[in-house]
Amino acid sequence: MTERKTILKHAGTVLVGQLAVVAFGVTDTIIAGRYDPQALAVLSISSAIYVTVYVTLIGVIQALLPMFAELYGGKKFSAVGELLRQSLYVWAILSVVGGLVLLSPYFLMQSTQVPVSVQADAQSYLGILAAALPAALFFRLYSSLNQSIGKPRLVTWIQIAALLCKIPLSIVLTFGTNDTNGMGIAGCALATVIVSYVMCMIALTLLWKSDIYEKFEIWKPMAKPDTEKIKQMAKLGIPNGLSVLVEVSSFTLMALFIARQGTMATASHQIAANMTALLYMIPLSFSIAISARLSYWIGAANYQNMRSVLVIGFQLIAVEALLMACLLFTFSEEIAMVYAKDDQVAKISAQLLFLVGFYHIGDALQTLCFFVLRSFKVTFLPMLVYASMLWGVGLSGGYLLAYEGIGSFSATQSPAAFWQMSVVALGLVCAGLFLLIARVLRDPKYR
Repeated sequence: MTERKTILKHAGTVLVGQLAVVAFGVTDTIIAGRYDPQALAVLSISSAIYVTVYVTLIGVIQALLPMFAELYGGKKFSAVGELLRQSLYVWAILSVVGGLVLLSPYFLMQSTQVPVSVQADAQSYLGILAAALPAALFFRLYSSLNQSIGKPRLVTWIQIAALLCKIPLSIVLTFGTNDTNGMGIAGCALATVIVSYVMCMIALTLLWKSDIYEKFEIWKPMAKPDTEKIKQMAKLGIPNGLSVLVEVSSFTLMALFIARQGTMATASHQIAANMTALLYMIPLSFSIAISARLSYWIGAANYQNMRSVLVIGFQLIAVEALLMACLLFTFSEEIAMVYAKDDQVAKISAQLLFLVGFYHIGDALQTLCFFVLRSFKVTFLPMLVYASMLWGVGLSGGYLLAYEGIGSFSATQSPAAFWQMSVVALGLVCAGLFLLIARVLRDPKYR
């Protein structure tokens, strides 16, 4: 099988699973939109905070993917199992830290001037989701292992099954039945908790029973924390997680700053953000597959195949990004009408979705660059690029354009200002990461 076919097969399998996961959010957004605009506003704020915490923590965990893949490429199978066992210590710490943050979001909501009318409901929603975090993070650890060894199919099947459970659970728990009262938007959160633990238990069962994992000797007794291994994970994972934090927090703070514009603006932004997350799954899936193959060939010391994977990867991402952007440019109004029953929300959303098309082009390219650099163990400098561009240009520039004005441009008081500046920031991020990749490839080791 050629590298292109291997990547496409792997990415396609991962994509199906990722879309199933994103469909969790799509389901909740549609349910909240049909419930009432206030519920959609609560979901927008809560999701922004939860996603910031969750994605930052899985950024640390996903840094293990190239470590697993290199060991697998070097045929060091028992070392894969040893690394997985040591990573459980990292998982436990992340679960505790993340849970504490989700249980205390008051300061963040106050400092960003989230309307008081949604703060209590958002805090309750996050309190429920805190219970899902340990299970969700463990499943991500299992997912990283599978992706690194080129076996993503089991993960995908679990994610599809979870979605089939999530949809009816969210509907029933939110709206209730003829015999029971619904919980409102909190029902969506409780459905996520239930489904997360089901996924976690299935993953544990497969690790125990499936022959796929036998050669890794996963179920050997747990050793004491290995300082060197944990340091290695931290060296790669912490900057990786912080880079993700910068990217996602710029998105989160965008939602929180937009919240002061009112329910209509917040609901419209939630729809655009939801579509952005949905589209992001495509380059994410390709990037996971490409980085797994890249790390495999680095571990096998086959640098010719490594370079071939890089070329194929950028070709695939470029085609995908342009195709998705064209679809958004063409069908932004139709997509907005699917999400919202309120005409004003649909109108604002359509304008934002047009901007999402430009946003996705930069988002797709920077995602692949980020995963490629992680495979080369370069995580600190990308973090600096993200912080300076996404916070300094995207978020700060969006705030100025929306509320204070920039030069001859007066304040717009519109969520579009944040999206416009984010498009500019992502273009600058891509340029910076491209330069870092070019510098890495000049190393004689990789020629």
